[in-house]
Amino acid sequence: MFLKKYNLKNKYALVTGAGKGLGKACALALAEAGSNLIIISRTKKDLNNVSQIIKKYKVKCKSYVCDITDYNKIKSIINSQSRIDILVNNAGTNIPEHFTKVKKKNMEYMVNLNINAVFNVAQLASLKMIKTKNRKKIGGSIVNISSQMGHVSGPKRSVYSMTKFGLEGLTKGMALELAPYNIRVNTIGPTFVVTPMTKRFLKDKKFKKSMLESIPLGRFAELPEISSAVVFIASDAASMITGTSLLVDGGWTAR
Repeated sequence: MFLKKYNLKNKYALVTGAGKGLGKACALALAEAGSNLIIISRTKKDLNNVSQIIKKYKVKCKSYVCDITDYNKIKSIINSQSRIDILVNNAGTNIPEHFTKVKKKNMEYMVNLNINAVFNVAQLASLKMIKTKNRKKIGGSIVNISSQMGHVSGPKRSVYSMTKFGLEGLTKGMALELAPYNIRVNTIGPTFVVTPMTKRFLKDKKFKKSMLESIPLGRFAELPEISSAVVFIASDAASMITGTSLLVDGGWTAR
C-alpha cells in the first residue's frame, strides 16, 4: 500500500536540463516510476537519446530544444502543454572563480540562468498547474535542484552560493503561496555528483581530495542517489513535505 504512493502513473513531469547528467537521471527515474515526460535541453542529440530510453518505460515523452533563458520560447513550450503535475527545475551551471576575480559577465550569466530563468520556469509551470481541474485534490510538486552550497559555501563558490541561497529562499516563498492549491515546493541539495559539469572540476587532484575530505561518508554521490530523492519528493509519499530542502550531501553540512 505504502509503495503505491511512489507510483507516478498518469502524471506529467517537466524536466529542464534533461539532456545529460542529473537532469537526464531525473527524467529516467521519473519515467521508471510511471510518469509521462516533457524534457527540455539545448541539445537535440541529447534529447533524442534520452527520449529513446524513456520510451522503453512505455510512457509518453515530448522533447523540446530550448535555452531556458529564452523567456518567450520557454513560455510558449509550457503554455502549449495540456497538463503539468511535476516540475524538476534542474537547469543551472557553475563557473568557479575567486570572489576578487569574478568576471562580471560570468556573474550575470549565472544569476540569469540559476535564478532568473529558474524563477520564470517555476512561475509559468505553476500557472499551468493551477489551471488543471481538481488540482487541489490531485496535488502537484515542484522540485528545485539546489545544492549543499545553498546552505554553506566554499572556495570559489561565492556566486554559485549566492544563486543557490536565493533559490532556497524562493522555494520557501513559493511553498507558502502555492500551498492553497496543494502544490508542494521543495529543493534537493546534492553534494558533489560525478556529472559532465563536475568532471572538469574534479580533474584537479588537490580540489578532489579536499572535497572528499569534507564528505563524512567519504565519497561523491551517484546520480541514482539524487534522482531517487527527486522521485520521492515528487510523489505522494512526500505529500506533507513542502518548503524545505532534502540534502543529499553525505553529511557535508552536518559538520
